[in-house]
Amino acid sequence: MPEKIDYDAKIPNNVNLSEDRRLQRALEGWQPKFMHWWGEMGPTLETQGVYLRTAVSVGREGWAHFDHVNVPDYRWGIFLAERDPDRRIAFGEHQGEPVWQQVPGEYRADLQRLIVIQGDTEPASVEQQKLLGLTAPSLYDLRNLFQVNVEEGRHLWAMVYLLHAYFGREGRDEAEGLLLRNSGSPDAPRILGAFNEETADWLAFYMFTYFTDRDGKYQLGTLKESSFDPLSRTCEFMLKEEAHHMMVGTTGVDRVVIRSAELIREHDTLDIGPHGGIPLDLIQRYINFHYTVSLDLFGSETSTNAANYYTAGLKGRWQETRRRDDHKLTGDARTLERPGGDGTWTTEEMQAILLLNLDLRTEYVADCQTGVKRWNKILSDAGIDHTFRLPHPGFNREVGINSGHHVTPDGTIVDERTWEAGKPKWLPTTEDLTFVRSLMHPVYERGKIASWVAPPRQGINGKPFDYEYVYLT
Repeated sequence: MPEKIDYDAKIPNNVNLSEDRRLQRALEGWQPKFMHWWGEMGPTLETQGVYLRTAVSVGREGWAHFDHVNVPDYRWGIFLAERDPDRRIAFGEHQGEPVWQQVPGEYRADLQRLIVIQGDTEPASVEQQKLLGLTAPSLYDLRNLFQVNVEEGRHLWAMVYLLHAYFGREGRDEAEGLLLRNSGSPDAPRILGAFNEETADWLAFYMFTYFTDRDGKYQLGTLKESSFDPLSRTCEFMLKEEAHHMMVGTTGVDRVVIRSAELIREHDTLDIGPHGGIPLDLIQRYINFHYTVSLDLFGSETSTNAANYYTAGLKGRWQETRRRDDHKLTGDARTLERPGGDGTWTTEEMQAILLLNLDLRTEYVADCQTGVKRWNKILSDAGIDHTFRLPHPGFNREVGINSGHHVTPDGTIVDERTWEAGKPKWLPTTEDLTFVRSLMHPVYERGKIASWVAPPRQGINGKPFDYEYVYLT
C-alpha cells in the first residue's frame, strides 16, 4: 500500500482504488451524494478560501500540506495507515494469529455494526456545527471550525470505504443511511444521543471538541486494536487527524478561562457577565453538561456485547498492547460502584471482561482531568480563588447503571425534588444559553477577536494570529 496519496484520482486515496474498478465505480456513485449532503448540511457561511490542512501522505513525517482551499473543492478521500505485514492479533481467543485482511463470516454483522456506529458520529458533528461560522470570534477560530468540519467529512469517507469494500450490498445500503440520518431529526436522528444535541455557541463548540471529540479518540483507539486490519489502519490515520480537533477544544476553553480571569481582575468581581465575559460558574455548568453527555457515549458500564467483541478480537482496550495481563481477561475481576435505592453507593466485584466500557471510560476520565488542571492553573496564576471540577460519573446520566438515579455533582444520591431544585446550579439554564448566545457576534477582521475570549498563544502552522486564515466575500 503506497504511503503517498494519489491526488490524480477522482477520489484521492492510497488504497490502489484504480485496481478495483467495481469498488471505484461504487464509491464514485456515492461521491455526489456526499457532496449534496455537504451542500445541505455543511457549514452555512460562504468563503473564498480557508487555510486548511490536507493530508498528502500517511507516513510519520510531512503528512499534511497547508494552503488556502475553496471549501467545496476540498479533496475528501480514503487514507489508511501503512500496513505492518507481521502484525498479529493482540487479544481475545484469536490472540497470536495473523490479523485479518478480510471480514470473517462469523463476525460480519458485528464488525459492520461497529463501523456504522462510528461512521454515524462523523457527519453528525458537521451538522451540529452548521451555523457556527456565522458567529466566529476570529478568523483563526473560523479556520479551525472549517478544519474540524472537513476532517469529520473525511472520517465519514473512511468508514464508507470500509462498508463499500468489505460488506457488499448491505454495506452500500448502510453507507447511504449515513447521509439520510441527520443530527436532531425527529424522524431519522443520529444513532447516539450526544450527536443530536445542539452546538449553538462557541463555548459549546470548545466543550464539544474537548469532551466529545476526546471520546472519539478513545473509541478510535479501541478500533485501532481491531484484528480486522483495514479497520485498524483506517482508525490509526483518523487518530492523527483527530488530535487537532482536541487541540481546538483544549486551547479554546483555555482562552475563555484566560479572558474571564482578565475581566475578573480588571473589574474586581466574579460577576463579569455585564462586562462581556463568561462567568466561571457558567463555564462549570457547561463542563458538567458536555462531560456527562460524553460519558454516555461509552455505553453501559456492564456490557456482554463489549465482552463478546473483545473475545472475538473485534475491539480492544485503549493501548491494548501496553497492558501487562493475559489479554483475555477470563480470570480477572474489577469493582463496580452502583447507586442504591436507599441513597447509598454499593460496590460489586465482577469479571473484568464485563466491565470493558468502564475500563475505557476510566481512561477517558483521567484524560479529561488534565484539562481541568490546566484551567485551574490559569485561575491560580491569576490569583483567583476558584476551581473547576469534573462532576461525579453518576451525575446527569441517561445511559448505564446511573440512569434513573438522581446524583449530584459531588456524588450524593438525592430524591427527584432535590435534583430538580439543584439543576439550575449544576447545568446550563435557558438564561445561561441565551446569555452566551448574546455574546456571539462575528469578528472577521484580521488580528481582531471577540471580547469574551483571549487570542491564541500561537497560530496555525507557524502563522501569526493576524494571518488572513479565511478569505471572505
